[in-house]
Amino acid sequence: MSVIIGISAYYHDSAATLVVDGKIIAAAQEERFTRKKNDAAFPRNAIAYLLKEGAIPGSDVDAVVFYEKPLIKFERLLETYHAFAPAGLTSFLSAMPVWLKEKFMLKKVLRKELKALGISAKTLYFPEHHLSHAASAYYPSPFNEAAVLTIDGVGEWATATIGYGKGKSIKIIKELRFPHSVGLLYSAFTYYLGFRVNSGEYKLMGLAPYGNAESEETLDYIRKIKSHIVSIKDDGSVILNMKYFGYATGLRMTKDKRWAELFGFPRREPESEILQHHMNLALAIQLVTEEIMLKMAAHAAELTGSRNLVLAGGVALNSVANGKILASSLFENIWIQPAAGDAGGSLGAALAAAYLAMNEERPIDLPDSMQGAYLGPGFGDKEVETVIRKYKAKAKYFADFNELSEITARRIASGEIVGWVQDRMEFGPRALGNRSILGDARNSEMQKKMNLKIKFREGFRPFAPAVLEEDSPGFFDISIPSPYMLYVIPVKKERCKTMPGGFGSMNLYDKLYCLRSDIPAVTHVDFSARIQSVNRNTNEKFWKLINDFKKITGYGIIINTSFNVRGEPIVCTPDDAYRCFMRTEIDCLVLGNYLFEKKEQPELGVAEVFGND
Repeated sequence: MSVIIGISAYYHDSAATLVVDGKIIAAAQEERFTRKKNDAAFPRNAIAYLLKEGAIPGSDVDAVVFYEKPLIKFERLLETYHAFAPAGLTSFLSAMPVWLKEKFMLKKVLRKELKALGISAKTLYFPEHHLSHAASAYYPSPFNEAAVLTIDGVGEWATATIGYGKGKSIKIIKELRFPHSVGLLYSAFTYYLGFRVNSGEYKLMGLAPYGNAESEETLDYIRKIKSHIVSIKDDGSVILNMKYFGYATGLRMTKDKRWAELFGFPRREPESEILQHHMNLALAIQLVTEEIMLKMAAHAAELTGSRNLVLAGGVALNSVANGKILASSLFENIWIQPAAGDAGGSLGAALAAAYLAMNEERPIDLPDSMQGAYLGPGFGDKEVETVIRKYKAKAKYFADFNELSEITARRIASGEIVGWVQDRMEFGPRALGNRSILGDARNSEMQKKMNLKIKFREGFRPFAPAVLEEDSPGFFDISIPSPYMLYVIPVKKERCKTMPGGFGSMNLYDKLYCLRSDIPAVTHVDFSARIQSVNRNTNEKFWKLINDFKKITGYGIIINTSFNVRGEPIVCTPDDAYRCFMRTEIDCLVLGNYLFEKKEQPELGVAEVFGND
């Protein structure tokens, strides 16, 4: 038996993955345990969970794999500072102590951390960052050969790669190198539009459809982006004009004064009002990014000759662009790693070691080797009963899950919002029905209510539909499964409503509250949705709940959003879920086979609700 632990850490969103004999056993992000969003610390809690889940003593771990090569990254850092000198001195002086104390001595640091967990691995491996991404995309896919496309901010030097996977081998054919990066380009606009880099890119993508694609302002922004900021080549490679960027050696993403001169408005301050020019600029960079990704995908098809494509890297979470690649018919089959960002690098690193270094056999006959991404900690009745005793909570136990599912479906159909926590937690940024907040997609008030009173986030943020896989073609223009919420797809035209005159010139919230379809809570302003198709074999409990909702309403579709509030990670344990439930306007909470009614719960003090996070 070979036992491998993959680790990503020390940048953002650290995580760990356990692979035994080439099979993915468990994976989790450190933030879910520490309750610190995007926690970059060594994932000691995640690793402790892996050992427990796998029932494996630390002494049995054969190899530990770190998701990138830190010394090459350090080389890139030094060469970059040298190339831009004397600019960047402040950043250099800030970065060097951390590198010299910790990252430069990473082998020593890792062995010390692992020893504290009882792990004395025989071997430490350090694959390149983009190989880890490529492995995370190719090896769990159902393909025996595929074009491999990875796109993110930056690894060591590479910012995007095109590769080819066949059997157990992965060959990187071509790469784009720092400082020229699609991920950093998109993050720069995220920053300029007032959102946080490495977490606000979803907001930028969600804001883009509120832009007016036909306005001269939007078209002018696109022209300026292409003429001043980025040069796009036919193969999808890009050259950024570094006069406009500060990330290479500075502490800011953009040269704000130059951007203000180019676009005609200053950087938006976080939390300030979002105006039409902000929406139009968001749309402009989204459209430019889609153009780049389509060209990269086309070049990958040309170089490899494959009809299969796999994707990973943080930019692969741009589900709007993914939908455009799917619609382009460049490939017959596409598979995207659900934990496409750096957390998924831990999984790819472990699989790369298993197949490239330790020569494990690669199974390709599995229906889904990611197991629906349900790779995190689970729980049982004992943990729920502990919550009940701790908070003096009131709950009803259902010995028959079918009865609980039917009651919950009726509650959703009546307009209530339900916290739904079952079995093992999802790995990656999406809640896929085990750590979810659920609502009625038919309810025109639900998007506003869930954003402002449940999630405590910007009202324009869209919600995803979870739809029975067999029913999804009846709601959306899609003929393939979309289990991981990684495609934005048009809603069927016959379900959409005609917008009033002047819709394109309306402000953000006037657009938001126009009734757009018969599933308005999950239909974005451009009549699209980021869909999750639910397969009965992958998650029978979630499928059953949606099917029960369909029996009541005729609609096999509900809202599914992650069980967390703004600024916090998705809940992990029943205790996390109960505390989040008590600080929001969620109506009821389902933990396993227990139903908690909000109106029946005793009031909790501030310390109890917020905990010791």
